[in-house]
Amino acid sequence: MQEKIHQFDFCVVGGGMAGLIAALAAARHGAKVALVQDRPVLGGNSSSEIRMHICGAHGKGNRETGILEEIQMENHYRNREPNYSIWDSVTYGAAATQDGLTLFLNCTVQGVTMSEGANQQGQRRIASVSAWQMTTETRHTIHASLFADCSGDGILAPLSGAEFRVGREARHEYNESIAPLQGDCKTMGMSCLFQSREHATPQPFIAPAWAHRFTTPEDLRGRNCNIRRTNYWWMEVGGDYDSIHDTEKLRDELLKIAFGVWDYIKNYAPNREQWTNWALDWQGFLPGKRESRRYVGDHVLTQNDIEAEGRFDDLVAYGGWTMDDHFPAGFYHPEAGTIFHPAPSPYGIPLGSLYSRNVENLFCAGRCHSATHAAMSSTRVMATTSLMGQAVGTAAAIAVRDSLTPREVRRIRLCELQQTLMDDDCWLPWHSREVPELSRQAVLSCPSGDVESLRNGVDRQVGDVPNSWSGSVGTPITYTFASTVRLQEARMIFDSNLNRDANNMRHYYALGASPWTVPETLVKGFRIESRQPDGRWIPVYTETNNYQRRVSVPLALETTAIRLIPETTWGADQVRLFAFDVR
Repeated sequence: MQEKIHQFDFCVVGGGMAGLIAALAAARHGAKVALVQDRPVLGGNSSSEIRMHICGAHGKGNRETGILEEIQMENHYRNREPNYSIWDSVTYGAAATQDGLTLFLNCTVQGVTMSEGANQQGQRRIASVSAWQMTTETRHTIHASLFADCSGDGILAPLSGAEFRVGREARHEYNESIAPLQGDCKTMGMSCLFQSREHATPQPFIAPAWAHRFTTPEDLRGRNCNIRRTNYWWMEVGGDYDSIHDTEKLRDELLKIAFGVWDYIKNYAPNREQWTNWALDWQGFLPGKRESRRYVGDHVLTQNDIEAEGRFDDLVAYGGWTMDDHFPAGFYHPEAGTIFHPAPSPYGIPLGSLYSRNVENLFCAGRCHSATHAAMSSTRVMATTSLMGQAVGTAAAIAVRDSLTPREVRRIRLCELQQTLMDDDCWLPWHSREVPELSRQAVLSCPSGDVESLRNGVDRQVGDVPNSWSGSVGTPITYTFASTVRLQEARMIFDSNLNRDANNMRHYYALGASPWTVPETLVKGFRIESRQPDGRWIPVYTETNNYQRRVSVPLALETTAIRLIPETTWGADQVRLFAFDVR
């Protein structure tokens, strides 16, 4: 057995999408980061161990961007089938190759050491966490200035004394119309998903003797069993139990249900002939959770906040999924498994709901953030939690740099945080990015089309406002300066088709399915040219295989003019560009 002690600026506990992106954001902005994950893979519910596709805000153009879009574009480029092992390699590679980020995989947090004393507001601080790494028989003690709980189950809350809630609030507590009249400890349940694959020949199935037996549609209470229309999220139990301490028992029940459902599809369903050539390709043995602990922050996000569009002063992320409130009984509820209560898309999420109100150096992101049960039924989906993660990681880097607490970042560095997020391509509804002064003062020109929208600070289409330039391949877009200037960077936002229907992964594999591809709207090849004193244009940067939406090019040159020339796309006839600025 070994003991190792480490010192970091920022320690993130939980390597799901929220924790992964929080760690990446903080490291990219200069913090020394530890990412502690209790599984061998990253991505949480999206990983190969659980296999839930990433969901987010509904509506035209509301798809989440930032680091999440970067990771998904890497997946579209590399993972054509797509295969979950490749997806795991994408999330792992993002963390493992990031400077300033140290991964602690297969590490389960078991303890917290608190600093002595409390501040004037009675808040205490976490000094370190301890985690057992089973693969190396090593106990890691990780000291840090700041911590973030992105574990889903909120493991740091009971260990640190941070305030938290479990279950459903009573309707009167926050005046939420969809809350029950009486509060309780019931939650949404968990699911063990499966995936199927179509073959060219018949694929018989023999159920294990211990599986539940379903032989009629009534046995499944009318649940949708069409392989092409559901990922079987409704195979869900646990809301009437303890969603943490009863997990192993609930997993056993979920497996009995899952193998029984597949047995029904193959051997008893009235339309079973159409599934003759389908086989059970993978069965999850790790439940994907929807709900357990939730922190109490300076702000508790509620149903009413969501319905009012969440126009907070400290807005740092957004949601847009419906309030998708699953019945606690799940599979055993006599009706459909959930109620999709309407929610606007987008609605804002405040920084005040992303840190603990009584542990002063503890952020939280993901489904354990500060929200009521009703609000969390919308914010829990992974694209939304990814945005929370990027907000928390960016805030942590600012806090590390200036020796601030999360609450102090909200109070005195909020504008910087919001601007940094938008510069990193995290859209904040009802906000505009500050365009660099060099770009604002220069003359921006193009032989065709209106290019002023490229520096309006809104890097996507919002409603019917395109906020973009469209034109032919080979058309130059030029910045001309009043005198010689020194440029450090060019920043472009290309079109990755935020209206695309594709999820990050498939939930079934049919013969002859089209491969995953990079969105055809993305610019693949481009060059940047600088004007010389004699009037000649020379290339200073050339790219032939771009597959990202946000592209930053380091320059370090002096010039009186610079231009961007898109040369190829991934298939579109026209180029669409949302932003081009220089600094």
